Amino acid sequence: MGQKVSPIGFRTGVTIGWKSRWFAPKSNFGEFLVEDEKIRRFIDNRLNRQPPYAAISGVDIERTREEVKISIHTARPGLVIGPRGAEVEKLREALEDLTDRRVSINIVEVRNPDLDAQLTAESIAEQLKRRGSFRRVLKQRAEAAMQAGAKGIKIIISGRLGGREIASSETKIMGSIPLHTLEADVDYGFAPSFTTYGTIGVKVWIYRGMFAEQAESEGEKPSQRTTRARRRRQRSRGGERRGDARQAEQSAAQAQPQPATAETPQNDTEAENQNQQEKTTDVSDASEKPAPEDEKDRQDSSE
Repeated sequence: MGQKVSPIGFRTGVTIGWKSRWFAPKSNFGEFLVEDEKIRRFIDNRLNRQPPYAAISGVDIERTREEVKISIHTARPGLVIGPRGAEVEKLREALEDLTDRRVSINIVEVRNPDLDAQLTAESIAEQLKRRGSFRRVLKQRAEAAMQAGAKGIKIIISGRLGGREIASSETKIMGSIPLHTLEADVDYGFAPSFTTYGTIGVKVWIYRGMFAEQAESEGEKPSQRTTRARRRRQRSRGGERRGDARQAEQSAAQAQPQPATAETPQNDTEAENQNQQEKTTDVSDASEKPAPEDEKDRQDSSE
């Protein structure tokens, strides 16, 4: 038995943020949750399933007391905005009629669609719907993702591939996919392909590297793009490392030999040499000073 877990849900709240960000009392929680699903389904049907085919990869929703803030991630922002913002204004009015709330829309551009798992899955599903060769389609999309900078990709399609009588599955893997590493940025997407001979499911995993490496390459601090739990874990790790460094410094300082001083000789031989030097200095001082009796005789003879 295989225990499958979505990479998005596995990392949500640890290394990636939530898709819906709001707080609600128990009486309104179910209402807001259903409303979020309606908003996402409405945007997908309006912009993805019919012209202009704007390649929407995700929708983030934030709520305040007064309004609903919606961020739409798309690879074709011009088609969503329209000439002079006409299309996005129509979309905003439609969403306000759907939710009976004030809505503000923010368009976020997906700069590299080949590294987005949801857009890759949608592209494969569309090509399978047009009766393309599934093996050639898998190879082309996998190579395109690797050339775009992905460190690994896995694609699984299942169903009546090529119009077969018996459903089967096909897998294409390139590179590595560290699914159990929470610090790894693994994107996941699923899209169904509704063909004339049945439905084909498309699953895509794309490994884009570690979150810390991406933050350093973009010149950002890792804490700016991480969640609260991950920042807390990083702070605890940093404290442990600082404590280890202090212990290493203290042990190194204790291990260093202390320099010898004149008051505290290091060993017995040095102490004996020092005593002999002191005796010789005393004798030389005594020989240089004249005796008091000799001085008195010299004074009498001079008189």
